[in-house]
Amino acid sequence: MTLTNYDLLTFSQTVQPEKAKAFYGDVLGLTLVEDSPVAIVFRSGRTSVRIQKVKSFAPFPFTSLGWQVPDIRATMQQLADKGVVFQRYEGMKQDELGIWLSPGGSQVCWFKDPDGNILSLSQADRRQAADL
Repeated sequence: MTLTNYDLLTFSQTVQPEKAKAFYGDVLGLTLVEDSPVAIVFRSGRTSVRIQKVKSFAPFPFTSLGWQVPDIRATMQQLADKGVVFQRYEGMKQDELGIWLSPGGSQVCWFKDPDGNILSLSQADRRQAADL
């Protein structure tokens, strides 16, 4: 048995459940599946995003969740219109919008949720996208 044919579940955490619920649901537009005493669960495509309600944690200094999008600039604009601020990182060559061009040709940008978790958008290189 392998896991290749099964849907992936993702996990993150929040100390601010109401803010996280509004951000992931209203701002990012994910579908709310459940809000229990221990977690808020959203659906993104075929993936479940489980935001665990915790008393404390320190956000990772790297990307914890990301989305592959067909048009990164249009998606960034839609999120910016809802108040999302995109991150700039010292030492990374990012364009005027904050998009970094990876060595493989993908375009990537980053933003944070209310708890400081780093999230990303990626648009595959056209050559890679043909293989997806």
